[in-house]
Amino acid sequence: MAEGLTGRVKPSPAEAAGPEAEPGARPGPEVVRAEGLAFGYPGRMVLRGVDLSVRAGELVALIGLNGCGKSTFLKLAAGLLTPSGGRVLLDGDDVTRLPRRTAARRVALLHQSAPTVPGLTVRQLVRQGRYAARGPLGMLREGDDEVTSRALADVGVAAWADRPVDALSGGERQRVRLAMALAQDARVLFLDEPTTYLDLRHQLEVLQTVVRLRAERRLTVVMVLHDLNHAARFADRIVALREGRVAADGPPAEVVTRRLLAEVLGVEGRVGIDSEGGWPVCYPDHPLDPLQLLRNENHIH
Repeated sequence: MAEGLTGRVKPSPAEAAGPEAEPGARPGPEVVRAEGLAFGYPGRMVLRGVDLSVRAGELVALIGLNGCGKSTFLKLAAGLLTPSGGRVLLDGDDVTRLPRRTAARRVALLHQSAPTVPGLTVRQLVRQGRYAARGPLGMLREGDDEVTSRALADVGVAAWADRPVDALSGGERQRVRLAMALAQDARVLFLDEPTTYLDLRHQLEVLQTVVRLRAERRLTVVMVLHDLNHAARFADRIVALREGRVAADGPPAEVVTRRLLAEVLGVEGRVGIDSEGGWPVCYPDHPLDPLQLLRNENHIH
């Protein structure tokens, strides 16, 4: 279907995940707020004055080309980097002024990739997520606490608890890492490219698990995604970054357009509507060179 044709009303992300998911809560109070956020490395600015807020219960997808600042934003918002300008507020508090363990009890960040520790079991890895709550002495105690047990069960990896992590497939390992993030017991979950290196089946499995857990646990989720079709299907809201700035922000039905494909992702393409789900679907055709992009900026609607 051509862009602009109407379809059925888009179901909630929880409904898109499958019949086992409960609808997510309506967005509530603001839990994350970036104000004029800037960050750079010597000779290269990554973020250039980003203003962005996220409300409780939202599922937000960050999209954009490599190097546009998506992962950097998550690290700044989690308190792992210090901004060169502006600030990030977590529940109204400047994250740079929070003790590291306090910030970790408010927001959990699942990094894009992490090295495996040979011989570490699933249970041992997931228990690492309890450090912020239990502290170094608490981590010496044997056995799982209730939060760890729930994290293992909620992601469906309890049966693997005593298996070595390095013996798992990529999709299985990603689910275990998601359980570790849940074990922090934070209300805000940041996911940095959670589907990277996974085949299509495991990509959908991970995303549907995230949507289900968001609804069941009443989480706020911000995730970096490279697949715009996944973002359009599963997210309530898409934020597109281009050259360190917010280029678009809104519901998928409003944000996902030919203009977005060209000006943010640098490709010529078409946008239709899924005939069953009602969400936007992208059909990229070919990459745009910089001169094409400049010529088309004023002609794509």
